[in-house]
Amino acid sequence: MDIYELTITDREKVALDDVFFSEENKAALLQVIKEHHYQEELKKYNLQVDNKILLHGYSGCGKTTTAKAIATALNKNIIIVDLSSLVSARIGETSKNIKAIFETAARQRAVLFLDEFDQIGKMRGDDDNKDVGEMRRLVNTIIQQIDYFSNSSLLICATNHYDILDTALLRRFQLRLKFEMPNKDELDAYYDKLFEPFPIHLQSIPRKYGISYAETKDYIHTTLKRKIIQDLESRVVVEN
Repeated sequence: MDIYELTITDREKVALDDVFFSEENKAALLQVIKEHHYQEELKKYNLQVDNKILLHGYSGCGKTTTAKAIATALNKNIIIVDLSSLVSARIGETSKNIKAIFETAARQRAVLFLDEFDQIGKMRGDDDNKDVGEMRRLVNTIIQQIDYFSNSSLLICATNHYDILDTALLRRFQLRLKFEMPNKDELDAYYDKLFEPFPIHLQSIPRKYGISYAETKDYIHTTLKRKIIQDLESRVVVEN
């Protein structure tokens, strides 16, 4: 299988200020971005930039959007790989594909985003898997590629299941950031941001809480589309 069938080069531009996460996470990511901007100056002091980040926590709380925002801030392409699709592809070619993907990211000096990173941890400990030997080789390949990944590129991995990841993999990340479910104040700020482009009469939508940012966006956009279509249809009826 060609590696381009397993990857997505996403060109969406996302500003870091448009990503909603904790102040601690924002400060840590701003530090990484600054390190990469001043990489040559730091190199004079034999200081290496942090370029391996693990994002973990609840689904829909901004991990993928964060990876895109980092790529935008660094003016780099982002190569997105869903590991759950990769490890379920032709099993004998998985390690080769992983190596090719890392090499492509390094050559392009891109941000490499590995989603569903827990798939590696799950497979490594699955002794009932008939391909357990191949899976162990895959983990070894991932570890080798992470260890020798170019400082000119940046690796970001995401998982919803941090606790099952192998410690050998966890040790490879210089930065590990947890994404929590947003509280009421955080969701209110996000609702306000979502409503900004729309007229006041469309903003009277009941706000839901205890949900993720992704669920909030889906809820608001679905409700807004329904209200807009209802208004248009009502106008047509009146005019007729």
